[in-house]
Amino acid sequence: MVSDAAFFLKGMLLGFSIAIPVGPIGLLCIRTTLVKGFPFGVAAGLGAATADAVYSCVAAFGITAVSAFLIKNTWPLHLLGGLFLLYLGYRFFRAVPVPVAAKVKGKGLWSAYAGTFFLTLTNPLTIVFFAAIFAGIGVGGGTVFAAGLLVIGVFVGSVLWWLFLAGLVYKFRTSFDPGKIHWMQQLAGLILAGFGILSLTALVK
Repeated sequence: MVSDAAFFLKGMLLGFSIAIPVGPIGLLCIRTTLVKGFPFGVAAGLGAATADAVYSCVAAFGITAVSAFLIKNTWPLHLLGGLFLLYLGYRFFRAVPVPVAAKVKGKGLWSAYAGTFFLTLTNPLTIVFFAAIFAGIGVGGGTVFAAGLLVIGVFVGSVLWWLFLAGLVYKFRTSFDPGKIHWMQQLAGLILAGFGILSLTALVK
């Protein structure tokens, strides 16, 4: 039982660490928190954490049919992801700055969650990453219960990072006037579009 419980801690550390690098998802979370408020930033982070948990589940439980299908179909997923990033980049660049965080609405929260969930799922090679890490951890020789704890740990660790990031951004939101937010939105839009172009150019290699 003690050894199985250690998988939860390992998964939590893994989930926390893989969420830290600032990429498209991090930019989305930061921008969403600044423009719409803390709950929306958390919702965006939860979407990414859920997608990480889905892929870690596939890797941990060895659902070979699902993983093989996703890895085999990386081309259309990368295409969708690249186009979605270009769309988000355009939306961010053209967005009008909002001086006051919007009121919390269920539909808006769901959109923030679904957007990052979809975007994270467009990188199915995440399964390969999790599979490699899990092999190093030794989950293959553990129990089903241990694998489940590992997946839950990945989700919890990822959620902790997104809560921290959204909370930090929201705490210092007053340092950003509408002009700064507008500039940051345009910069984020250009960066997201850049990620989208990189994703699309990778398809022709």
